[in-house]
Amino acid sequence: MNKIAFNIDNFIRPNVAKMKPYSSARDEFKDFDKEMIFLDANENPFETNVNRYPDPQQRELKTILSKQKNIPTNQILLGNGSDEVLDLIFRAFCEPPIDNIITLPPTYGMYSVLANLNNIENREVLLDSNFQPNLDEISITADKRTKLLFICSPNNPTGKLIASEIIVELLNTFKGIVVIDEAYIDFANAESWIEKLNDFPNLIVTQTLSKAYGLAGIRLGICYASTEIITVLNKIKPPYNINKLTQQTAIAQLQHTEKIKNDLYSLIAEKEILLKALVEVDFIKKIFQTDANFILIKVDNAEKRYAQLLENGIVVRNRSSQALCGNTLRITIGTNSENKKLITILKTLKQ
Repeated sequence: MNKIAFNIDNFIRPNVAKMKPYSSARDEFKDFDKEMIFLDANENPFETNVNRYPDPQQRELKTILSKQKNIPTNQILLGNGSDEVLDLIFRAFCEPPIDNIITLPPTYGMYSVLANLNNIENREVLLDSNFQPNLDEISITADKRTKLLFICSPNNPTGKLIASEIIVELLNTFKGIVVIDEAYIDFANAESWIEKLNDFPNLIVTQTLSKAYGLAGIRLGICYASTEIITVLNKIKPPYNINKLTQQTAIAQLQHTEKIKNDLYSLIAEKEILLKALVEVDFIKKIFQTDANFILIKVDNAEKRYAQLLENGIVVRNRSSQALCGNTLRITIGTNSENKKLITILKTLKQ
């Protein structure tokens, strides 16, 4: 294996490389927690708890994440959900309409949406029958204008981890930036790829507080990468992209490490119970291996079963339109009572 030499300077869009970032009032005066009279940012002076601009670099929140993940704060960027993080990656490294990216369907649909939004060609390389990347096809599909490769692991909608040896091969041989989306990593029996950031300068890892941490409503995504990549992304991010309420909620939730672990264990245990129960449902043809907090199942007629569940007050996701996912439903793991109701209804649905 010949490892590809990687220089981030060769991937930054020329206009981004030249630009100077916007400097907000809170960037210029950072100690805004001190007892000062703030007359610099044209804020309303009357206290509402949110009358002041938030910390544009989210220092307190990043410090907590740094300690918990053992990653320096200068290798962390926060976004308004992972979608903003992904969009920033496009904006920093892909020149429209010249460059292209590679995605691996079936996978998270926002990669394609963001490619279209940024006028970047999306070259799709289907996963194989085991829902793993096809290395030969990726190699053939990539060219000198291929800037990004998106890997969702555990994958959505399949729920399956991408094999570590395949990812290592891609990190060593792909001539661009490899973005590993780990939205569901907390549910998997596997190490995060943030452990390998120092080994691979072309690696970006995205995570979220939406799933295992129960904070989907505050929209907080996390990007871990080299200091060089984080510096570029910080240059182009909106100055106050993470509002004060989001920062406060995240900081409070991250203190409850034991509760988060217990909730995680509970969901994993519920998933095992649900997996065993699904085997007994006649119209379910296949249950796919899952390392996430959801289960993908193949049924006899996805539209029919989706409608039946809806009539009984249960909303699942019909994933039949996705590549390699004909007649499939994706079921998120709920509470114990929700899962029991789901099982009861599934077993009583008519053929």
